Amino acid sequence: MQSKRTKPTRAFHPWLFSLLTLPVVAVLLGLTGSGIALACPFCSAISQTLRQEMEIMDAVVIASAMQSDATRNADTGEVEMKIETVLKGSSHVEAGQTVTAVYFGDVAKGRRFLLSGADPNDMQWSCLPLTPRAEQYVIRIPDMAKKEGPERLRFYMLYLQDDDSMLARDAYDEFAVSPYADVQAIREDMDHDQLITWIQDESLSPDRKRLYLTMLGVCGTTEDLPMLEEMLKSTQKTARTGMDALIACYLTLAGESGLELINEQFLLNKQASYADTYAAIMAIRFHGTEGGVIARSALVESLHHILDRDDLADLVIPDLARWEDWSQVEKLKDLFLNADPENNWVRVPVVNYLRACPKPEAAEALEELEKADPASVRRANTFFAVPKPAADTVQPSKQ
Repeated sequence: MQSKRTKPTRAFHPWLFSLLTLPVVAVLLGLTGSGIALACPFCSAISQTLRQEMEIMDAVVIASAMQSDATRNADTGEVEMKIETVLKGSSHVEAGQTVTAVYFGDVAKGRRFLLSGADPNDMQWSCLPLTPRAEQYVIRIPDMAKKEGPERLRFYMLYLQDDDSMLARDAYDEFAVSPYADVQAIREDMDHDQLITWIQDESLSPDRKRLYLTMLGVCGTTEDLPMLEEMLKSTQKTARTGMDALIACYLTLAGESGLELINEQFLLNKQASYADTYAAIMAIRFHGTEGGVIARSALVESLHHILDRDDLADLVIPDLARWEDWSQVEKLKDLFLNADPENNWVRVPVVNYLRACPKPEAAEALEELEKADPASVRRANTFFAVPKPAADTVQPSKQ
């Protein structure tokens, strides 16, 4: 008796969610045409920035400890502190005022802290110890909050690899929550050679690498392509981190001609890993929404290759609908009809594509598919809106 061979199923991958940064989620939900400002395309903020935290606090001050470990209340963690500088909330507190905050770390008399307070009637303070350099940094944040995005980024760019990890993290998070257009606007201020050095550092974290590759795409030139091609073809794990941003950077600098390598390496190559192929799809999505370098007509040609891969086709069908590529009606109808229980997730995206398509043959195909699988058609109609066309691609400031 012969055993039945089954196609591999696409399992849930926890790592996939690390790739789903805010802009990708926005694209998947079809929000990019609604005027939402997308954050740095391949960056995920680690936490709220200090600027964002200050915005929601009633008072923010710099204070110095009036007690040491020997004299403060060790049981409650309470420490008396003197307010030195008021950064926010001058109607609630003033310089010279004594307040009590809870801090269980080491305390020396005179040690400086950033105190953030909520509830003016009974102010509760959170404490963040400051080095002299960090104090000078946070003092400037209220002023930076009043500046336009590009001007803020020029300030934060100076701290991206700061020795003080708090400052480096906060600077990165500011870039992560900034619109791509703001990153483009500081092109002339970027240190190209420094970015190359950071990108080639094997100890660099994936999130930093994504940011620096995004920045290199803004300030780089075709002279950077050999290095990027080597990274794309490398089998070393350290060279391939941040693959989505790496592919996007390469395409930004290579233009439409760069699609040939990406197609060959990731979209046509069925031996490419799921993660790498998905990264290529993400990079193409970016170029179809914000890149402004490659025409969508060329990008959809690359996405068409994914339709030949049963386990991945559902990932790109929504993009074809949003970008109004109606050339695949017959192909998608066949995908629906030939889907088996192990890849029938493709059926709902196909139905949604056909619902959005204005061609008469799309309506005819829908009638045929409803007869074949009424449940999938009903599910698409019930739980999903008709895909809306994406906004025109944003043109980069450097062009």
